[in-house]
Amino acid sequence: MTITAIGFDLDYTLAVPDRDRSQILSDAVEAVGAPPISREAYLEAHRENLTAETRRPIFEALIGEEGSTVPAGRVARAYRDAVNEALVPVAGVEPMLAALRDRYRLGLLTNGPRVAQRGKLSSLGWEDAFDEVVVTGELAAGKPDAVAFEALLDALEATPDETVYVGDEVAADVLGASAAGMAVVQVLAPGGPGPDHRADAHVPREELAISLPAIVDSL
Repeated sequence: MTITAIGFDLDYTLAVPDRDRSQILSDAVEAVGAPPISREAYLEAHRENLTAETRRPIFEALIGEEGSTVPAGRVARAYRDAVNEALVPVAGVEPMLAALRDRYRLGLLTNGPRVAQRGKLSSLGWEDAFDEVVVTGELAAGKPDAVAFEALLDALEATPDETVYVGDEVAADVLGASAAGMAVVQVLAPGGPGPDHRADAHVPREELAISLPAIVDSL
């Protein structure tokens, strides 16, 4: 197998918040006077809205519009701003991406509403860090659906057997990319899922920038 392209997940793979996402959510909701929302409830609603334009449908599902003293759109904007302010690159990934791009076509496939995910890239200064960016908010389905991975492959003009996908989630990333025929590198983080046997390789997140180029060479 000759690898010509690498696809990446974004959240908790290449970039992480500088504080707990539960706290970020709590602070944002409290700042606009909305009722408390648990991180678990948010994630469940997020999974149901992977193809949305913004996070507004997520917060509509969580707080409703009728009878709510705070519009869902306002909560969505407050949370988006808080997340963007907290997001930082994983150590060393920016020079790693630049170096890999000299050898491979690089793509990003990220789950989430279009405005939210593209806003993260803008906050990080990564609008031009990849050859192609695919956000599921612009698609008919999100990861792990084959539609999402096919969109990435089409954008990169690559076949599955010449593409590696790098991500941290088992269901969305490892299983989704594997089912699409790609080699998969699972990124491991403290408190996250352990190594999954269906991934072709595993790398601790803190070692990603140092170890990934050699891992891709070995596949």
